Amino acid sequence: MTTKRMTVSQALVEFLGHQYTVDGDIRERTIAGMFGIFGHGNVAGIGQALAQYNAEQPDLMPYYQARNEQAMVHQSVGYARMHRRRATFASAASVGPGAANMLTGAALATANRMPALLLPSDTFATRVADPVLQQLELPHDIGITVNDAFRPLSRFFDRVQRPEQLYSIALAAMRVLTDPAETGAVTISLPEDVQAEAFDVPVEFLQDREWHIRRPLPERGALARAVAAIRGAKRPMIVAGGGVLYSSAEDALRAFVEATGIPVGSSQAGGGVLNWDHPQYLGGVGATGTLAANRIASEADVIIGIGTRYSDFTTASRTAFQNPDVQFVNINVASFDAYKHGTQLPVIADAREALEALASELGGLRIDAAYASQIASEKSAWDSSVDDAFAPSGLALPGQTEIVGAVQSSSAPEDVIVQAAGSLPGDLHKLWRVRDPLGYHVEYAFSCMGYEIAGGLGAKRGALADGSDRDVIVMVGDGSYLMLNTELVTAVAEGIKIIVVLIQNHGYASIGHLSETVGSARFGTWYREYDEKARNFQGEQILPVDLAMNARSYGIDVIEVEPGASAIDDLKAALAVAKASEKSTFIHINSDPLLYSPDGAGWWDVPVAEVSTLESTQHARTEYEELQKSQKKLLG
Repeated sequence: MTTKRMTVSQALVEFLGHQYTVDGDIRERTIAGMFGIFGHGNVAGIGQALAQYNAEQPDLMPYYQARNEQAMVHQSVGYARMHRRRATFASAASVGPGAANMLTGAALATANRMPALLLPSDTFATRVADPVLQQLELPHDIGITVNDAFRPLSRFFDRVQRPEQLYSIALAAMRVLTDPAETGAVTISLPEDVQAEAFDVPVEFLQDREWHIRRPLPERGALARAVAAIRGAKRPMIVAGGGVLYSSAEDALRAFVEATGIPVGSSQAGGGVLNWDHPQYLGGVGATGTLAANRIASEADVIIGIGTRYSDFTTASRTAFQNPDVQFVNINVASFDAYKHGTQLPVIADAREALEALASELGGLRIDAAYASQIASEKSAWDSSVDDAFAPSGLALPGQTEIVGAVQSSSAPEDVIVQAAGSLPGDLHKLWRVRDPLGYHVEYAFSCMGYEIAGGLGAKRGALADGSDRDVIVMVGDGSYLMLNTELVTAVAEGIKIIVVLIQNHGYASIGHLSETVGSARFGTWYREYDEKARNFQGEQILPVDLAMNARSYGIDVIEVEPGASAIDDLKAALAVAKASEKSTFIHINSDPLLYSPDGAGWWDVPVAEVSTLESTQHARTEYEELQKSQKKLLG
């Protein structure tokens, strides 16, 4: 057997550079590159390996800097989304706090079912230097390290304690990364001494290897039961999730609904499954859904869930589907999701394969004219509501819906909108008019504040890797921006263009509104100077924080939209300048957080204190108990 003498880090980097994902006729590198922040735990291991290959084979494993370890994983997820989970990045962090900083990213990747390879460094496997700098010490189990915190957050976790373990660990990691039913955060823990240890590596381990994505067909029995349920339905409806996009099933979905007339509502991850103006598309469904989708969902007798996790936002905390006889046909590549909510009609299959099979078996099926007329009427009414919401008010501080409308009208059909947390996901789910399958990128499984800029940067990398120069527009509130904004430096350093629209409302708009509904009167949600007398932050003095200046200090182009009657027109002009530029642009606009988007009749279960001395909380509890009456214990 031919072998090559190399370190564990060198072997891992070279191995990763030769892995390919194959999806039908598409073949691409599984690991497009590696982000890394170096410290004493990895500079002599992964850092040295990357430096060596950069000098000798620079295309083998491209290295990219990042400014925050969490953001490295967010970039990986943004890239993976644009590549429909066929490709991602690896993220290398040093021992201790560097590794711990990636924990949030790991949870986000796993919650979203998105592939991301994490390479946190670990303390000495030999314990020859014990304890080392940044080591976590627990007297009851000295074998536990910071990296063990990745175990519940990862779809795969292992630690390379001996060089020879790398073979099985690396191969198992690749299997999970490329498995549509199992993918998520994949973590390989690398002790700092083992990283630099040498061993003889078989050259077979370092050669090109292909990982073919599974596209399982529906089983005949499960398909037959689903077909019977759909044929017997009078008011069927599809709930489309991210699985439709990851399977590249949007064409199959469009053909199916055009043949049958069945309407479609989408989850956050499913935004883009159909263009907004398609006759069968009613928009988002659930807690942040449209009035059109939620009205149809409330009366539907068969829900066909395709590639959805059925989160509480999608089901409106189990209040969205009010038909007492409703049945759920759950199509999902993962049995975990296919069996959710007690359904007796799971179809464990790839979304595209299942849709094509259903189309064949349901030939000639068409919803009746009265139902089709109601669908068209609800869609038309909602579209008119959105038009009204987008109309400029002329107020000095525009509402968020007006801002969304301005960004919408200024964007091109192929542009990508990126968001993750706060009130924007709800407004975008209801209002954004998607015109491209990959044009709607809202991370809402983990809804991580701070994802936006890093995720947007990853999305832009993903577009560029596919030869597309489509604009990526990041919309972010001041609260999320303050959580994690340093990847603007990365955009400047690499000359990667993104457009950031920061909506300044001086606090947490989403939780502020939610605080009102649960009777807490926006306590702790404003950004205000501390009131010594009242012992709170509820005063009138806004903080003198200049986020435009902050962004400008990173070297990014900044456009400030001043408050005034022309604010929306000025925002559109700023977006035109940003789109014409070859560099990243940061646009700052002030808004009124108390102006809300049209009601979509969705509810979200956030428990209200059962007893309280606050009158506002007592009133909120009464409303909560009334809303709970429509909540089902079981859906299926």
